[in-house]
Amino acid sequence: MPCCDPLGLCQYQTNKLVRIQSVRLGSLKWSLNGAILLFICIMMLWNRKYQEFDLVVSSVTTKVKGVAQTRLPGVGQVVWDAVDYSGSPQDRNSFFVVTNVIMTKNQKQGKCAEVPSKGRLCRSDQDCEEGAWDQQSHGIQTGSCVKFDVMKKTCEVSAWCPIETQTSPPRPALLAAAENFTVLIKNNIRFPAFNFIRRNILPQMNDAYLRSCHRGNDSLCPIFRLGDLVREAGEKFSDMAVEGGVIGIQIKWDCNLDRLMQRCLPRYSFRRLDLRESNKTLYPGLNFRFAKYNVVNGVEERTLYKAFGIRFDVMVFGQAGKFSFIQLIIYIGSTLSYYALTTVLLDWLLETSCYSADVGQNYSERKVESVRDAQQSILCVSYVDEAKLRLVKRSHKKSLQNIKPMSVLPRKENSGHLRAALCLLQPDVGADARPPQDQNLNLTPDPKRRQPGWCKCGCCTSSALPQEELCCRRSDGACIASSPPFGRLVLDRSLLQAVLLYQDPLAPPAGGAQPAALRHCAYRQFISWRFGPPPDDSHPVIPRCCVRRIREEYPSPDGRYSGFTPIRTVSVPTQNNGEL
Repeated sequence: MPCCDPLGLCQYQTNKLVRIQSVRLGSLKWSLNGAILLFICIMMLWNRKYQEFDLVVSSVTTKVKGVAQTRLPGVGQVVWDAVDYSGSPQDRNSFFVVTNVIMTKNQKQGKCAEVPSKGRLCRSDQDCEEGAWDQQSHGIQTGSCVKFDVMKKTCEVSAWCPIETQTSPPRPALLAAAENFTVLIKNNIRFPAFNFIRRNILPQMNDAYLRSCHRGNDSLCPIFRLGDLVREAGEKFSDMAVEGGVIGIQIKWDCNLDRLMQRCLPRYSFRRLDLRESNKTLYPGLNFRFAKYNVVNGVEERTLYKAFGIRFDVMVFGQAGKFSFIQLIIYIGSTLSYYALTTVLLDWLLETSCYSADVGQNYSERKVESVRDAQQSILCVSYVDEAKLRLVKRSHKKSLQNIKPMSVLPRKENSGHLRAALCLLQPDVGADARPPQDQNLNLTPDPKRRQPGWCKCGCCTSSALPQEELCCRRSDGACIASSPPFGRLVLDRSLLQAVLLYQDPLAPPAGGAQPAALRHCAYRQFISWRFGPPPDDSHPVIPRCCVRRIREEYPSPDGRYSGFTPIRTVSVPTQNNGEL
């Protein structure tokens, strides 16, 4: 459709279809379409593609309960309740439980020797710089070098003394009894798009239910034993309690808000979030420090606790879906393309030998039409001493006789052309029969005339166009233009006039045909004789010697000729059975 033609906007174009009458192909097509439809329906119901979805918005609160008694070195038996072991919350949706401690008692503000692991050893006061400190030290250096123990001397610091010296947590953990503590998780969720609100403590859960429910019997119970959380995460509580760690509590809400299939319940899962192996990280586990202060004899003292424990992070995610007619239409439209798989598979079966070679060839010829770029013209060449057709690319510099072919194809015999020619040459019934006389072509090589270097028959004339430099032969020999069939099938005037009359029954009498019409008809006769049906999108080229002989027989009055132009040349018109 031309882009500048406004009438082209009123046109409609559609694809061309090829219908094959076959029970096997029809059955296979509907079987594949049925399988695709079944797959689409299953995926639509499984993934609820007919629904509109919204993501969850949630809030989480926790309450840990439990009491444990442990013996601390230098202190004795100590009872730990929720206030002691819970610590301060480090995140909005998390809680911390102390499982192990290192305690340093009776620390006062004063001067004492720095711990060797946090400072540097010294021999004299010159090795210590007054006022110096770093990130690892417990205080500020005074400039003095003092004894740390019998063997070592370190720089004195102003700090809380005595300085904490123990670095490795006790084994087993002092608060291993925290395994039996419980936590109540309250999770409120909302889906704003649907104005839907719910909590994990369902309406049917009363106080009696919460006092007796256990996760082993009820997966919806919101009260969890800490040991069970760690175990379901694939860990052992007694080992994890020594250095601490991080456990993730995942609450997933996958809600279907359609009335007939309404379901919105939480699903709990657990996993460890930090590295468990101490040898794979510089700072394994989880710990923090806190202190308890008091005043003794007017002097402020403190007890320093390095607490190891487990942090539980509660992570809520999920979505809710509700039927949407728009989403259903979008899903149906997006899945219609799946039916193209049936066409692809059937086309592959037809184009290969998996189905039938004859059916596949017929199908390809009717459905596929090859079109090449006009700037890359493909020329078709036929030699009298070869039984094949050569396809070559057009060249503006190199002689056509010397161009290497792109491909070589078998020549298809046009049997209808020969039968039609013989019928045209038969005399009418009752008329005076005259036997056909062989024309004396007298086309022989002229030794005085210089022949082109590409000519093999000695009868070709030179040309200024490389695509016209073609001989009738590939090797040296006689010229086809000097053969009797050439005169009978190509040059015979009565045959050419009959062909012209067949093409245009209302044309003037055959005897008045112009030389140009006879000449062009002779070209078509030669192509039908020597090429048969040319390959698609190829342009048959007539040898220079044959062109010379046709022009001598039917010359132009002014001596001018249009020359070769790469267009498809129409052969002798025949019916489907090959006859006129």
